Amino acid sequence: MEREGRAVRAASGELVTIGEFARLSRLSAKALRRYDELGLLRPALVDPVNGYRYYDPAQVEGARLVAWLRRIGMPLNRIGRVVALDAGAAAVEVRAYWARVEAETAARRDLAMYLVDHLSAEGRTMSRMPDNAENDGSSGSAGSVRALAIRCAALTDIGVVRTANQDAAFAGPRLLAVADGFGEGGAEASAAAIEALKPSTWGRDGALSAADLLNALEDTADSAARAVRDAVAPCEAPDGSGTTLTAMLWTGSRLGLVHIGDSRAYLLRGGELFRITHDHSLVQSMIDDGSLSPEEAASHPGPALLLKALVGEARPAAVAVACRPDVRLQEVLAGDRYLLCSDGLSAVVDAADLRTAVVAADDPEEAVRRLVGLAREAGGPDNVACAVADVVVEE
Repeated sequence: MEREGRAVRAASGELVTIGEFARLSRLSAKALRRYDELGLLRPALVDPVNGYRYYDPAQVEGARLVAWLRRIGMPLNRIGRVVALDAGAAAVEVRAYWARVEAETAARRDLAMYLVDHLSAEGRTMSRMPDNAENDGSSGSAGSVRALAIRCAALTDIGVVRTANQDAAFAGPRLLAVADGFGEGGAEASAAAIEALKPSTWGRDGALSAADLLNALEDTADSAARAVRDAVAPCEAPDGSGTTLTAMLWTGSRLGLVHIGDSRAYLLRGGELFRITHDHSLVQSMIDDGSLSPEEAASHPGPALLLKALVGEARPAAVAVACRPDVRLQEVLAGDRYLLCSDGLSAVVDAADLRTAVVAADDPEEAVRRLVGLAREAGGPDNVACAVADVVVEE
């Protein structure tokens, strides 16, 4: 009866042909046929004899939404989820998608700017190099180059409220890392992410070139993602477990940064504390687009929704690449002090107090103790992980 009713509506002109619907919706007939095959936008009626598709004009608004979402580059599988939501939930989903796109664009921009600077410096060096520089044995005053090293410490704390600690931290001569786990397998995820970084030596005596280090960082980020998936696979809902990861890898001459989620890295240089990572969170995206001020963000009542993290679900290749951690190289100077921390510290201790504690500490061990103490004094509502490293001249 329902099919007969639709046939009557088609015959009476209440339904429109695919050509007319394409004109109304600004989608091509080819796209409409494709979306029908995918179950994304079904026609109201398909003639059982000739296969002609007919659409209800009431479907136009939904079809236009599909067209707009495709125009901003949203994948079809995600569009399917968005169009099934009510308007408010769909708006949140679109905001989250676009914030991730902007975060990925910012990461690519940072890498592009690094490559411009690196290649420009290399070009200036080559232009100053004598024709016989490779053969005359002159390699600059090697004795004037100061070897650098890092002195570091790490500490985690369960906090005052939580009953389990899902944060992890590590500090060693080649690796500084913090990870903030979440979900049923959060503790396993954070531990696995950091453990996946440990085996690499990252080029003894600074042997890795900048290009090699960037490639190594990409490989290690992929290894960490696989380790997290394996660690949380036994969970009832693996896609609900995961971790943030912020890590610095030291080659002896360079620092490589791997970052995903809302844990943070800071640099203390010249008495000023700079944040050198960008949170992959919905709140940060609202700050970026001006809909929320940093002061308002500090008291934002919503949950800490992450746009990117290492999670337990196996994802399609395109999605997995989009969710890959940011990687880049960091300029290093003797006297720098680096702080890596989970949001159990940064979300409850304001920037001024954070800077005071980092500046006042005589060494990394004292710094991590001071920082954990500050988080507990602020109520300790979450687990805390922090790692501090000083760049020093190697004796």
